[in-house]
Amino acid sequence: QPHQPKSNQLPSTSTTNHINQRQPTTKATAITRPSHRQPAIINMSSGAASDSALADSTPVTNTAAPVLPPITAPITSNVPLLLSYVTIPSLWVATQHISIHYTVQVCVYCAAILYAGCHASLVLLNENSAHYEVDKMNDGSEIVVVESENVAEVMQASDAMQFPLVGSCGLFGLYIAFKFFEAETVNLVIGVYFCLVGWVAVGGTIEPIVRLCVPKKFNKVFGWEWKINHPLPKSIGGESPWDLSVEGTTSDILSTFIAAVVSYRYFHTRHWTQNNILGICFCLQGIHRFSLGTFKIAAILLVGLFFYDIFWVFGTDVMVTVAKSIDGPIKLLFPRSLIKNEDGKIDMSLLGLGDIVIPGFFIALLLRFDAVRDEKRRYGTVPGLSTTNSVDANDDGTKDKPLVLLPPLDPNVQFPKPYFHACMVGYMVGIITTLFVMIHFEAAQPALLYLVPACLGSALGTAAIRGEMAELFAYSEEEAQEEGDEKNKDSDKPEEAKKED
Repeated sequence: QPHQPKSNQLPSTSTTNHINQRQPTTKATAITRPSHRQPAIINMSSGAASDSALADSTPVTNTAAPVLPPITAPITSNVPLLLSYVTIPSLWVATQHISIHYTVQVCVYCAAILYAGCHASLVLLNENSAHYEVDKMNDGSEIVVVESENVAEVMQASDAMQFPLVGSCGLFGLYIAFKFFEAETVNLVIGVYFCLVGWVAVGGTIEPIVRLCVPKKFNKVFGWEWKINHPLPKSIGGESPWDLSVEGTTSDILSTFIAAVVSYRYFHTRHWTQNNILGICFCLQGIHRFSLGTFKIAAILLVGLFFYDIFWVFGTDVMVTVAKSIDGPIKLLFPRSLIKNEDGKIDMSLLGLGDIVIPGFFIALLLRFDAVRDEKRRYGTVPGLSTTNSVDANDDGTKDKPLVLLPPLDPNVQFPKPYFHACMVGYMVGIITTLFVMIHFEAAQPALLYLVPACLGSALGTAAIRGEMAELFAYSEEEAQEEGDEKNKDSDKPEEAKKED
């Protein structure tokens, strides 16, 4: 059995440097797999599970299942991440008062957004069943271990292949709309849509900051349960009843209110500063919450969009026409000068959000690949440890395999990131090359023409040098979703078929 820590003090962040040493585990008596997110309360000092946590849960016959203690670090321990958080709002303010060359703005914005968004995406690994969620009690001696029920939005190979085609249809549809309808009408419809979506994106981005500013005693949890039965077929209306229950905190309300003000101001002013707020939040939330699933799918998507970008920029005037006509936060705007021109406007350069978000998906996947590799090195072959913690039940409802839960990943904890850093360097080389060619030839350039080879080349080059090509191509984040699909298939089987199985 894993040994019991002598005290309830969690391991220091220095343990991340001991790559090949197994971390100490906390032995908990009669650990259970909670149903309906029922928390299993574990005392870190005694290792005993609270009796209140054992109700309405499936027992594990192994009564000494280990739980690996969490490794945390203050935000100041990850200096580049802290600088990214500070740089984004600072640059947003500075560009309104100081004339900064637009190429510098592009490079700094892209680097900061990608670094912050990619590290936020580490939460996608915490949402699989191999990790538990942590909530410290008032005395700091207990944690609440909850099996995560969230499944990240994962792209399938078929989606990646269809994405350039679907994107082309949407792009050409906008081009037709601007050709046959008044630009004001089209932009009004687009503005309403982006204001509603931006409301959600801004609220989700600023909520962690608001939560830190609200005293804990005032940050109350509230909610109400609201379920509506419907007569529609399952294929149309989904499961009945519709669950419209709402749960939130005081910080959620404040974040929603602030986001509503920002969206309202953008809708009425369409000022470039408000446009950039929504655009930056779209980038951060997109990279944070979306997974490409596997390296193979990521490569398929990037290669498809590589040709998509070349065709619509060099082959037609569609991309440039839509980018200049649309008045919406689908791009970041960079003032070339703070002095207004003859029309009373500031000359702007622009960068489409796709040139940040699409490579961002890929770079975030590589960061999570680095994190998973580090977990394997750090914890070694812990008994019962698996990537999904899937434990099959016996006929009597008990489970005879030990349940081992990994601690949630903390973005502030440092770990080796060779693939992430290599791809970040590749992206910056690609964006600088794009700017150089654009200025030299004085013509718009498809950024993905330079970004895709730079990102793919840096990742493959790193894998080749380290001799990890097979491991990189085998990496997948689809396991949780595949298991869920298998369970759904089994649930749809007739009872007789289940018995035969």
